[in-house]
Formats: sequence, C-alpha cells, structure tokens
Amino acid sequence: MKRNSDMRHLLLATIFTIGGALSAMADDIIKVETNKSVSEALDALEAAVGNAGATVFARIDHAAGAEKVGTPIPPNQVLIFGNPKLGTPAMQIDPRAGLFLPLKVQAYEDANGQVWLAYEDPKETMDELDEVENSPVIEKMRGALAKLTAAAAQ
Repeated sequence: MKRNSDMRHLLLATIFTIGGALSAMADDIIKVETNKSVSEALDALEAAVGNAGATVFARIDHAAGAEKVGTPIPPNQVLIFGNPKLGTPAMQIDPRAGLFLPLKVQAYEDANGQVWLAYEDPKETMDELDEVENSPVIEKMRGALAKLTAAAAQ
C-alpha cells in the first residue's frame, strides 16, 4: 500500500512540475489580437518589417503544409525576419544568441476563429544567456516586436 501511495505522490509531483513548466512557457508567448485574417495580418507585418529596414527571410504557411499531407489545420503562418542592427550586438555579447535569431512572429486562427499574432519574448528566449538577456539590445528587440505586431494588427 505504501508503494502505491509513493507512486501516486511521484506522479502528482511530476504532473505539477510539467504543468508549471508548460504554464511558464505560455507566459513567454506574447499574443496580439487582430480582426484581420491570418494572411492579411502577415502581409501587414511583412510590410511593417520592410518599412522598419529589416529583412524578411521566410514566410512559412503551416496550414498549406498540413493540407499537403491531408491533415488540415486552421490558417497558421510564420514570418521570419531580422535586422543586423539588433541581432549583431546580441551575438557580439554571446555568439549563442544566433541560435535564437532571426526573430519570428506567428499569425494563427484559434478554435474560436480569432486571429492572433504571437511571438516569444526575446528576454525569455535568451534567458540562458545572462549577459544578452540583461543588455539594452533585448529591450530594443522587445520594443521592435511590440511595435511591429501592433502595426500589423491594426
């Protein structure tokens, strides 16, 4: 009987640990609501990125890929972009910052039909790189992402 009780406690501790980790991960994701379609929101984001002097490296249509394998999902696209003025200083501080760059923003439609722009907070993304996380460049990245997604959502 003691053995079952110990197993139950271990299982509950594991569930709470995983649940806490998943909750923390969700807090790292910043979501911006929009009344645009996924495609319109990403078009607007792409234009805002270009107007800001950044470079778009790729636009990935996850829904189109899912359709190709016969498993449709709601509209879901990702824009990958960057600006050496922001990325280079981070990599000068710690070259591993390149693992987290360029930046990316996802536009997706949720189960209720609401479209969101979402991105991971760069401060959280690079939290293992203490000198980068605490440098002024992170605040510049955060500000740029907030400004770009707000412009795209309007």
